[in-house]
Amino acid sequence: MHVFPRIRLIALGDELLAGIGDARALGWFGRAVARVQGPDARIEMFPVALPGDTSASLAERWDRDVAPRIDSEGMATGALDHRVVIGLGSGDVTSGISLARSRLNLAKVLDGLERQRIAAFVVGPPPSSDRGRTAAIRELSGAFEDVCARRRVPYVDTVDALDGHDQWVTDLARTGAQHPAQTGYGLMAWLVLHGGFGRWLGVED
Repeated sequence: MHVFPRIRLIALGDELLAGIGDARALGWFGRAVARVQGPDARIEMFPVALPGDTSASLAERWDRDVAPRIDSEGMATGALDHRVVIGLGSGDVTSGISLARSRLNLAKVLDGLERQRIAAFVVGPPPSSDRGRTAAIRELSGAFEDVCARRRVPYVDTVDALDGHDQWVTDLARTGAQHPAQTGYGLMAWLVLHGGFGRWLGVED
């Protein structure tokens, strides 16, 4: 009988990765993993969230946060498959980081992971309740998606799918903040799952 390796998922992102505002404390990441997790529970979750994370802070910290969570022996023997999920927020918009710099920052992270032969899966920032901010987030997401496409890294755009979505809009209005609650996180998880998350992990055809 073929024995599949365990999967260690290291996730980097902002407060949305941590599921802030979610009464179930799962966020989109926990929901997505729970959906593809088999009865043998071979997926290990190691999320590292930084409130207000930007592409600049991500580029600075990614290796420092990933390295201690790598099992060198497991990686060498193939017993433990390491992968990194990146949940990008809209911190670059808040911080006024240029699109060119945002692209360079994400490229630095993805190229660094590629050198370590660690596969990456990227989830883009969701829309805001503010129309002007959402327009800026859409541009930012487009830049991130292009960086991923050039490196053949899976990217889930959440802006177009959620902008104007009744349940998303209602959820943001309910929280009175820029983060969703249970419904919104469920919608993000659905997009991640339908964006090939299971196939990327190798747990679905």
